[in-house]
Amino acid sequence: MSIQNLIIYRSSILHSILEELSLNLNYNIYDIEDENSLNDKIKNLNNYLIISTKKLSYIDNQLILYNTPINISKLLEKINIEFLKLHFNNQSKIKISRYTIDINSKTMQLNDAKLKLTEKEINIILYLSKSDNSVDIDELQKKVWSYQSEVETHTVETHIYRLRKKIFKIFDDDQFIISEKKGYLIKKL
Repeated sequence: MSIQNLIIYRSSILHSILEELSLNLNYNIYDIEDENSLNDKIKNLNNYLIISTKKLSYIDNQLILYNTPINISKLLEKINIEFLKLHFNNQSKIKISRYTIDINSKTMQLNDAKLKLTEKEINIILYLSKSDNSVDIDELQKKVWSYQSEVETHTVETHIYRLRKKIFKIFDDDQFIISEKKGYLIKKL
């Protein structure tokens, strides 16, 4: 897990309190008083949480303290929960080729274009992305569908055909999943 960074925005008193406890905390603590400094700081940080008393509409990863004073142990609990949520959300996003796959929201995204995927479509993409070579239909049946029999079925072909069609419709990309003689392959950049 990357280093966690806690930004206390416009609350020097809270910063002082948490700084006293910092030896027992697992994050860096920053005291920031103005918006420009805040924007500069978060540009350079990946894993951060901002504590403030007002919601900043243009910034993610905030913990807003509406009711103060607050019990310090409750505050630390909230901070830790927020860092866990951030970690969980960051873990669910996987970069494949030029796309971002979000396993939690079951979406595929490129810039502002977003495609909703089924669980099976996500599993197909993830499985194909782990292979450097084309994956044949039998392997996909066994690994993605858990089919063990030699029964003739066109399930794999049908799913991949529909998935490729969806990707083309939203992203105008007919080369993300490539069909080869030996099976299917995700184009690497």
